[in-house]
Amino acid sequence: MKLLKLSQITTTIYSHFLAIFMAIALIIFALPILPAIADSKQIIALPNYQLLALLSAPENINNTSNSFVTNAVNKVGAAVVRIDTEKLIPRRTNPFFDDPFFEGFFGGELPRQVPQQEEILRGQGSGFIIDAKGVVLTNAHVVNQADKVTVTLNDGRQFIGEVKGKDEVTDLAVVEVDTKGTSLPVAALGNSDIVQVGDWAIAVGNPLGFNNTVTLGIISTLKRPSSAVGIPDKRLDFIQTDAAINPGNSGGPLLNEKGEVIGINTAIRADATGIGFAIPINKAKEIKDILASGGQVPHPFVGIQMITLTPEIANENNQDSYSNLILPEVNGVLVTKVLSGTPAEIGGIRRGDVIVEIDAQPITSSEQLQRKVDASGVGEKLEFQIIRDGRSKQLSVVTRQMQY
Repeated sequence: MKLLKLSQITTTIYSHFLAIFMAIALIIFALPILPAIADSKQIIALPNYQLLALLSAPENINNTSNSFVTNAVNKVGAAVVRIDTEKLIPRRTNPFFDDPFFEGFFGGELPRQVPQQEEILRGQGSGFIIDAKGVVLTNAHVVNQADKVTVTLNDGRQFIGEVKGKDEVTDLAVVEVDTKGTSLPVAALGNSDIVQVGDWAIAVGNPLGFNNTVTLGIISTLKRPSSAVGIPDKRLDFIQTDAAINPGNSGGPLLNEKGEVIGINTAIRADATGIGFAIPINKAKEIKDILASGGQVPHPFVGIQMITLTPEIANENNQDSYSNLILPEVNGVLVTKVLSGTPAEIGGIRRGDVIVEIDAQPITSSEQLQRKVDASGVGEKLEFQIIRDGRSKQLSVVTRQMQY
């Protein structure tokens, strides 16, 4: 009996020691984890199941706060700049002083002209550094007609910028700052030709004056013509994204998930939400050196206004008894206007002609025709195959530099 009691006592003592040992071991194991959770303010008032989930989560989830967006922005953030512009505009003279009635009423004592005053029109946009020596890429409309350009870096440094060149057709401009020998951070340029619909899109800039703002979305579509966007005076195929692009974002970079620049944020649709547009970075690569040297970007043109023609559209027109034009029921481009004195007029193209080929290449849309002309050189002869009054005809048109 005594041996049995002794055995029970020993078992009880052993169980207590084992429980104490396990409790101490659990505390020692938890000590490195709990401060990290407390530092992230996630342990405060957490239910037990949430605490258990945090404790059992894989290490790579909570070891860092970085995401691919953070990593991408960290790569390029220092190279994104704010661009402030100032333009002096004359204030209109008060017509009161030029009115003969008041001049007679005051006995000719009013001055004929009052001293002209000027006021400052301020603007703001974004840009990014593409050369460590101080070359900045931005939109042409950001710096257009600016008398003073100030470039502010992410770290607060400011430089006076000089607009080296701008191209209104592509809405691109190059601004240079004097770094006095100091190297500046540079944004890595990607390849917009390999971008696909559904890829991540990260917009960085200074929308509405809020510096260093980042928004996230995806690539919604590619090669959206500027004419379809409502900007007919441009010659661009935009990248469309749902990443928020607001006033002040213009000129800032659109990044991929690697932190490479794939586009330059440039436009939004005022009548829509979640639709923004960026200029493909490969277009900027083509002309940035021309702009940096102050040169003129070549833009061949022929001088027509046009719409895409399909058999369905032509048939509908031909069925209209009020239509004064019978159209061939083919795929092509209908010329709606020929501008005076242009290569098209000189080459013999007329309103109502249907263009079906250029240099033996079938033409089925106005966007395709525009790209074909853009791809040609200034002064190059293009062979147009047209249909006029039901007959096929070939005309030669020599392109010319577009004036703007």
